[in-house]
Amino acid sequence: MSELITAELVDLDLSAETKDAAARSLAERMVASGRVTDLEGFLADVAAREAQMPTGLDGGIGIPHCRSAHVTAPTLAFGRSATGIDFGAPDGPADLIFLIAAPAGGDADHLSILSTLARHLMDETFTGALRSASEPAQAAALIRGEEAEPETLETPETAEVAQVDAPDAAPETDAGDGPAAPEPEPEPAGPSGAPTPTSTPTPTSTPTSTPTPTSTPTPTPAPAFRIVAVTSCPTGIAHTYMAAESLEKAGKAAGVELVVETQGSAGFKRLDPRIVADADGVIFAHDVEVRDKERFAGKPTVDVGVKAGINRPDALIAEVREKAERGEASAPASAAAPMDKTGDASDGFGTRLRKWLMTGVSYMVPFVAAGGLLIALAFAIGGYTIDKAPSVADHFVWTDSTSWAALLFQVGGVAFGFLVPILAGYIAYGMADRPGLVPGFVGGSIALTINAGFLGGLIAGLLAGGVVMAIQRVGVPPALRGIMPVVVIPLISSAIVGFLMFLVIGKPIASLQKGLTDWLSGLSGANAIILGVILGLMMCFDLGGPLNKVAYAFAVGGLANPNEGSLKAMAAVMAAGMVPPLAMALATTVRGRLFTKTERENGKAAWVLGASFITEGAIPFAAADPLRVIPSAMAGGAVTGALSMAFGCTLRAPHGGIFVVPLIGQPFLYLLAVAAGTGVTTALVIVLKGLRRSRDAQAAATADPASEEEQVAVAA
Repeated sequence: MSELITAELVDLDLSAETKDAAARSLAERMVASGRVTDLEGFLADVAAREAQMPTGLDGGIGIPHCRSAHVTAPTLAFGRSATGIDFGAPDGPADLIFLIAAPAGGDADHLSILSTLARHLMDETFTGALRSASEPAQAAALIRGEEAEPETLETPETAEVAQVDAPDAAPETDAGDGPAAPEPEPEPAGPSGAPTPTSTPTPTSTPTSTPTPTSTPTPTPAPAFRIVAVTSCPTGIAHTYMAAESLEKAGKAAGVELVVETQGSAGFKRLDPRIVADADGVIFAHDVEVRDKERFAGKPTVDVGVKAGINRPDALIAEVREKAERGEASAPASAAAPMDKTGDASDGFGTRLRKWLMTGVSYMVPFVAAGGLLIALAFAIGGYTIDKAPSVADHFVWTDSTSWAALLFQVGGVAFGFLVPILAGYIAYGMADRPGLVPGFVGGSIALTINAGFLGGLIAGLLAGGVVMAIQRVGVPPALRGIMPVVVIPLISSAIVGFLMFLVIGKPIASLQKGLTDWLSGLSGANAIILGVILGLMMCFDLGGPLNKVAYAFAVGGLANPNEGSLKAMAAVMAAGMVPPLAMALATTVRGRLFTKTERENGKAAWVLGASFITEGAIPFAAADPLRVIPSAMAGGAVTGALSMAFGCTLRAPHGGIFVVPLIGQPFLYLLAVAAGTGVTTALVIVLKGLRRSRDAQAAATADPASEEEQVAVAA
């Protein structure tokens, strides 16, 4: 097993001024050491991870890290900056920068060492030793655990063993079982050295050696408050274990028995079910789905992002204790709503509302795609009168294409019938986890019954989630917590949502839905073109983000009760959504020198993504240069949306790109609209990037007149 870090991977005088420059400087050392095969590809992976969440931590630490196919072995490069580099930490710049590189399929031993190092970064003794290191070899030895402080007795061998075993051992060592073990066995203090953990178990034998404890039970202390926690992050290398270490330290300081389950890259070991059952509260500090989440159902729960576990563990412990005192129990689901778990408790209502709606849309889209494509194929095979065919359960001829078309149409219709209930159910799920599903589905089905349609499902989902969240805030005795999520909450919430949807707000929503449908069916001329422009702008503004999904959901909602206007809206939305990736692919082909090597590689994939109506294929380009790419994409999307509407193109399939062109009304004009928008976006991107390159060349020539001829040559 190669060493994680060597002296060649240490820079004690890192001169970079920005986080990108720091990552590049340290990554170049990895390339020189043969640990990274493609510098630009690796840096793109680092930047993508950094875009998910800043990697700066309190205490002057920056930990850019990623898993990458360009890494040959788990590697760590360390840099020390005299001036500090901004990595987005709340307390200011970082002077200790650790670039962590893990291969896409890293071995468990190396990942264990990396995760243990992440825990040690929370130890001021360790970071202080790194700040005072005078030689690269000394710093590398400290990080590897081979250089202990003079007063410690820890040997290099025991430090290495402790590093490898720490992530798996952490849940068991911390798994105290009540007052009998008030001091959980400590984690290894780190490569800088710490007292060996073998001295801790000694007190456990003391009670058995005292034969007369019968008179001592009088002053028995009250049992400590017990908390179980789960930490996880997208990469599963650094933040996962740093949050665990921070929570454990805060728990000891607060006199709380706190046990953490780290769900990281090296795998995870489930907490003992008895510890979970005895816990008084739960803390989830995570940015990815918590696995086996149903184990914690019915307990007071605080659910935040992983950085909150690192930066404010005291506040999280206090919050879960307050919830327990109020008797406030939550009931998490076995799987987290994927778009509702990336934020923090400080997110505003608008941010949370967007995530709730996107959760519903994300679960609805597969039903839309399956049902819509089946219906579109049915029309292509059997004609537009296939909707009048009798049920295939009563009449089906194996050799008749019309019967097969009817089968496709009727199966697609069943799948499409789930659209509104799924939307409502998973909006409620995003708000209140599993208890929201029952009232959400009930409300969505009622919306269909009263013809409230897509809007009714959306309102029903928000209503169901809000009702469940309100019920969960009501204090209940501990004995009733177990039946709350499976009996009490579904019963009460379904009754309330059903009453409101049938008798209070259902009919007004149904009237609004009918008005929207009539407006779409009556669209023509300038009004249709304006709608096409708006939809095109929305599809290309955030390239698969919330605004894009709103436009898509609007068009899909019209397919539930299709008419000429709704079919035109669907066509305009898909056409505009194809433009950004196709334009980026074309631009990298026409003027490749304006793009990096990684962008040119991404451009090859963007051809397929754009043709398949996957707008997200343009995200790497927009992330690298948003001020030029996004406005260009919006201009092309607006042109395409307007032309699609003006040409009267229609679409019954909610997805598919060029693969469903035979199902499109006016297919040749439709492709012309897509080509026109792609051309506009490509031209604008090339012009804007070319202007920037010329300005950069002129600025460089002004700063260094001696090299003016070289700069002009580069610009040309």
